[in-house]
Amino acid sequence: EKALTVRCERDLGPIVLIRLHKWRLFLEDAWFCKDVRVTAPDGTLYRFPCYQWLEGITTVEVREGSGKKLVDDELEILKEHRLRELKLRQEAYQWKTFAEGWPRCLNVGSVLELDSNVKFSFVRATNFNGVLIFQGFLLRRTSWKSLDEMRSIFSRTKVPEYVAKHWQEDDFFGYQFLNGNNPIVIQQCTALPAKFPVTPEMVAGFLGDGANLSKELQEGRIFIVDYEILEDIPAGTIHGRQQHVAAPLCLLHQGADGLLRPIAIQLNQTPGATNPIFLPNDAEWDWLLAKTWVRNADFYNHQLLTHLLRTHLFAEVFAIATLRQLPTCHPLFKLLIPHFHFTLHINTLARSVLINPGGVIDKGSGVTYEGMLLLVQRGLAKVTYSSLCLPDDITHRGMTRIPNYYYRDDGMKLWEAIESFVSGIVAFYYKEDAAVNGDTELQAWVMDIFTNGFLGRTSSGIPSSLQTMAELTKFLTMVMFTCSAQHAAVNNGQYDLGAFMPNAPSSMRHPPPAAKGKAFLQHFLDTLPEVDTTANILVALILLSSRLKDMRLLGQYPEEWFTEAEPRRLIRTFQGRLEGIQDDIEDRNYRAQLRYGYLNPLEIENSISI
Repeated sequence: EKALTVRCERDLGPIVLIRLHKWRLFLEDAWFCKDVRVTAPDGTLYRFPCYQWLEGITTVEVREGSGKKLVDDELEILKEHRLRELKLRQEAYQWKTFAEGWPRCLNVGSVLELDSNVKFSFVRATNFNGVLIFQGFLLRRTSWKSLDEMRSIFSRTKVPEYVAKHWQEDDFFGYQFLNGNNPIVIQQCTALPAKFPVTPEMVAGFLGDGANLSKELQEGRIFIVDYEILEDIPAGTIHGRQQHVAAPLCLLHQGADGLLRPIAIQLNQTPGATNPIFLPNDAEWDWLLAKTWVRNADFYNHQLLTHLLRTHLFAEVFAIATLRQLPTCHPLFKLLIPHFHFTLHINTLARSVLINPGGVIDKGSGVTYEGMLLLVQRGLAKVTYSSLCLPDDITHRGMTRIPNYYYRDDGMKLWEAIESFVSGIVAFYYKEDAAVNGDTELQAWVMDIFTNGFLGRTSSGIPSSLQTMAELTKFLTMVMFTCSAQHAAVNNGQYDLGAFMPNAPSSMRHPPPAAKGKAFLQHFLDTLPEVDTTANILVALILLSSRLKDMRLLGQYPEEWFTEAEPRRLIRTFQGRLEGIQDDIEDRNYRAQLRYGYLNPLEIENSISI
């Protein structure tokens, strides 16, 4: 890092805009400009945040960093600068359709086409490729010999060892719906759906002394997970062998001890004689196989909807809209840009190696490539604004009171901390609702997200405009939470909870059982993925759960976009709240046998970069 000093012998007056000219003599000599600082004769310091690569022969205009004026008397030269900048950005960052019914994405074919300012750093690229290169080393296309043999494939770290020891237990099965990789699919059940005909007699023995199903439903202690979205998703083949996909329903009960346990499982959506309801008192392998089918359905739901769609793809939409519609001097650009660090690179890479035809998901999971496209299309059609806003989502799913729901407890603290920070920024720059309503760049940004991210579907409740400071604060909080805490919650535990493959199988090689009494150990082993499929998925989980050297934690802003005192004070307050949340989580985890730390601020990145 070097500082270049230039002196001028005359007073230039108030400075609002500078132009940086860069030449290239022979070889490329790219220059990363952090910022420019100008000290006037009277001691006034003008700061011009830049934070971009200058390559080739180019001229870059940089505005003074004291914030966006939200009134009409802005100097004509600055208005022209904003228009030029946005025109260049809109040419550089264009939308394309990856698949019908998916959120639109960046119009590039590979990471080689990315602008230098959104590419991985050298450190990140080295770390990432070092993990990826090991994929596919285990090539044994056979069933596992035993459950114990499966433990030999993962490193003996604490949580995978715990999973391997407890994965068959109903208590742990229920716990994962609250604090596992997919903590957003469970909801309170107040009335059983007709397609899931569980009778009081079936489950009476699992509800505790004196309890009955009607009473437990009424008092809010029955919960349901429904994977209807997987119905009729086409299954593919692996090594020429047909795989199978189910769309199960699972009923769970909160016991007197507060723990959540499964009490009934149906493996397909249409009830009937060939679609039995499995119960905890069935034969050991029948019940275990039924639970494993649920875990397989959860694998698809988590990977393609909760993780890919609702964090990665939406974050890319937010990032592109920000780059296209908000100039660098806009306060919301400064607020949001740290939360898109490396996102365009990781998503472009994913389209090349993970979700492409013949990629990791295509080769290692039981759904076809077309099935993956269809599932995400269905998922986007069901997304609502309330489901992306944690407080609304918790209330809507009836999950406000159930104990031991650490995703909810930690997530709500983080949501409130982000919301408080955002509220302060909005209040400082906008002052009143009319300023929000009148900010044409902000309105274009929201419309871009609504149109290209949610495909203009008004039934989603996603706003296409924002009229008040409160509306803006909520929307910005949702964006920042999605790109940081929500991604951490559904990404960081993938290796922990999936390394022992029977807990999260990526495919199933036998169809769902049509009758009870048919399952046994060898049938179970022959249903699970083969050795090489397991190995390939495991490498992907290692990659996706990696903690890389140059990660930026939530609330860390090494690039000082804000130059005014008040936003900088708000950042320090935000960081203080995050430290308090960290302390609370670590105090709780100190006493826990299985620690929930995925929403510890020390584990949350500012952006989706892995």
